[in-house]
Amino acid sequence: MKNERSFSAMSAYGVLLLVILLVGGAIFLIVRTEQPVFILLAIVAFFLVPGFVIVNPNEAYVLLLFGKYKGSLLVNGFWWVNPFMREKKISLRARNLNSEPIKVNDKIGNPIMIGTVLVWRVSDTYKAAFDVDDYLHFVLIQTESAVRKLAGMYPYDNLEDENAQLTLRDGGEEVNQQLEREIANRLAIAGIEVLEARINYLAYATEIASAMLKRQQAVAVIAARTKIVEGAVSMVEMALEELSKKEIVALDEERKAQMVSNLMVVLTSDKDVAPVVNTGTLYG
Repeated sequence: MKNERSFSAMSAYGVLLLVILLVGGAIFLIVRTEQPVFILLAIVAFFLVPGFVIVNPNEAYVLLLFGKYKGSLLVNGFWWVNPFMREKKISLRARNLNSEPIKVNDKIGNPIMIGTVLVWRVSDTYKAAFDVDDYLHFVLIQTESAVRKLAGMYPYDNLEDENAQLTLRDGGEEVNQQLEREIANRLAIAGIEVLEARINYLAYATEIASAMLKRQQAVAVIAARTKIVEGAVSMVEMALEELSKKEIVALDEERKAQMVSNLMVVLTSDKDVAPVVNTGTLYG
């Protein structure tokens, strides 16, 4: 497999001066004489003109001579090359690929929508020009393929896979780095350098989004209730210990059970509790 090599071209300013002199000489001969030499001068001038090449910043020209790769013109400036060479311009600027969200399956088979942002540029003009058919289309297809592979490696979250240490939703930079490595490996064949790759859109697919939202809400409610009950039990235990320690009131087991029941209702209820005042005796 060949790699890019730099091509040293001739400065075009001297050739441009020569072309001007040839054209001027041809015009002079046409006006002043009837000699057919001007035809030869004009032919030479027109032969030289196609060899002029202007290389702008962050651009390159891949040069072919009769189907053979001669090198890549990488240095900015005004150059002259063999007019028989065929030039193919390639941009070396960094480019953004903001892919539309695609539907894929995560590790446990849930359909999800995932979109990516890719920043890339051409680093090897030979590979970009000759090792793939269309490097722009190649970037698009291989990025989508890498996203599909990444989605199959991790679950969306750990609701169904509680043992998952890394998920697409919570993976953050680690998932993005894995995506960047995967895309870079795929695009290396085309001489493409990946500057950055990250997930910019992640959601459940429409057909399961509502059900998954309800499930997430249920899990959140259960977790909150668990914390509330743990706190209520701790507070009731503290109350009984303090009453017993300070001998404020002596409670038998039945009254303790009633007190525990009342306190648990007050502490764990999600609505305001209406108090009932007992004006009789404790056992009345």
